Amino acid sequence: MNQQTEQSQPAAPVAPHYFTVQQFTAKHPAFPLGTLRHQIFYENTNGLKKSGAIVRNGRRVLIREDKYFAWLEAQNQGGK
Repeated sequence: MNQQTEQSQPAAPVAPHYFTVQQFTAKHPAFPLGTLRHQIFYENTNGLKKSGAIVRNGRRVLIREDKYFAWLEAQNQGGK
């Protein structure tokens, strides 16, 4: 009898989701365009740049969704 052993293959890494500011506000209406632009303008002082949530590709500004929400939760922790 031949026993077949199942070899588990590592799962392919999931690509992060990047959105333009307009796409992000369309997907998440709780975050108005002006609020995001304000946060991006002050990214050096509010910790958003350090979090890695903002990526620039030429002139295009992209928001990495998972890191943005992690940064937002970290901001909320400071209010406790």
